[in-house]
Amino acid sequence: MKQLSNDKFIVSVKVGPKGQITIPKEAREMFEIKEGDTLMVMGDQKRGIALLKADLFYSIMEGNLK
Repeated sequence: MKQLSNDKFIVSVKVGPKGQITIPKEAREMFEIKEGDTLMVMGDQKRGIALLKADLFYSIMEGNLK
């Protein structure tokens, strides 16, 4: 893992035979991802893939609907 600053890093992960990846410990800690959390997987062919905790995603969406 390469720490770019206190709030940014870059790391590579490998995709397993079932299409699974492991989220590195540092990322889980930074984003407070715990066992049982639900993540949203968002994709755009031009921009790539993003992961976001579901509760944060829904909170953002609720704010946009107001």
